[in-house]
Amino acid sequence: MKTIKEEMIRDYKLKKLGYDFMGYTFNNMNELSFHHLIVPKKDSEAMGIGDGYLKWNGAILKQSTSHDYLHLIQRIDEELFLRITYQMIEENANGRLDIENLKKIRDILLYFEKEHQFDRDKKGRVLIKREYIHNRIDL
Repeated sequence: MKTIKEEMIRDYKLKKLGYDFMGYTFNNMNELSFHHLIVPKKDSEAMGIGDGYLKWNGAILKQSTSHDYLHLIQRIDEELFLRITYQMIEENANGRLDIENLKKIRDILLYFEKEHQFDRDKKGRVLIKREYIHNRIDL
């Protein structure tokens, strides 16, 4: 039995495209992870949808870049996180990755990067890692 992640990789032709729901490139399917879009994993059981791994509730992201980056954005700017999430919900509802959605996501990321380019975490490390900026498709 295929997992939801594997089904989504197939249905959205991610292997052929070579990029995820946010436009980040990957080399291997093992780099990809399921991101809960509408109902967070922590709230899924209480809402009666098990662990929330359902196609309508997910996006496939590269764990080490777009997935981690999106959660960083969520911690810093909830509004931008929701704007990106909305674009991925739209991609999911349309059943395909759309260049217009990807351009909107990229614009949001560029805005976030401009606003937080010099920010550092509590340990003094830059917040926006190099791979967050360089491992996405050109639009």
